[in-house]
Amino acid sequence: MAITYQSEGITMPSFPKRKTTEWIRKVAGQQGKKTGDISYIFCSDKYILEINKQYLNHDYYTDIITFDYSEDKVISGDIFISLDTVKTNAEKYQATYEEEFYRVIIHGILHLCGINDKTPEEEKRMREEENKALEVREKK
Repeated sequence: MAITYQSEGITMPSFPKRKTTEWIRKVAGQQGKKTGDISYIFCSDKYILEINKQYLNHDYYTDIITFDYSEDKVISGDIFISLDTVKTNAEKYQATYEEEFYRVIIHGILHLCGINDKTPEEEKRMREEENKALEVREKK
């Protein structure tokens, strides 16, 4: 049961992986879940667009795509994150790159925990959970 970090066609971002893994496990625990095998794949807009087209039949850029392999209380999945879109979104939402980076990392985990963001109500809950998780990270 491991959380791994990889990059596809881009330089691996520099961040404290062990500390991030601990934070992810803590947030999952707060949601009543345990972490199984979770792979983060950091990539470019071009790469995530191809994933979006190939697997989801969506022809648009996005910051994150989460493939959920969870079973019962153990969350597992592949989480693709476009660092290009993370950067763009940080500017768009007037956040720091670091804040947006960690928001997207935990967004994928929250999806694996069963939190969706398709409706306005679900989106509101997702933002609240993201904000709570970011507060937990800052206290470490």
